[in-house]
Amino acid sequence: MCDHQPRCPGADALDREAAALVAFHPEQGWGLLCNGVVIFEDTGDLLPDGRIVPVHRAPCGSAA
Repeated sequence: MCDHQPRCPGADALDREAAALVAFHPEQGWGLLCNGVVIFEDTGDLLPDGRIVPVHRAPCGSAA
């Protein structure tokens, strides 16, 4: 799918979210990357083969 040079990370790569954004719908909370991954504003992902990557936000620090 990707025609960028250097090529964007594939959908199975750990850094898949570094791929170029090709469609963005902030009003609906999602975007499509050039590697076919759908990213959601809650940080979950939907891979091209239908697998789901659960929400992966960093934990919040505790107040001292």
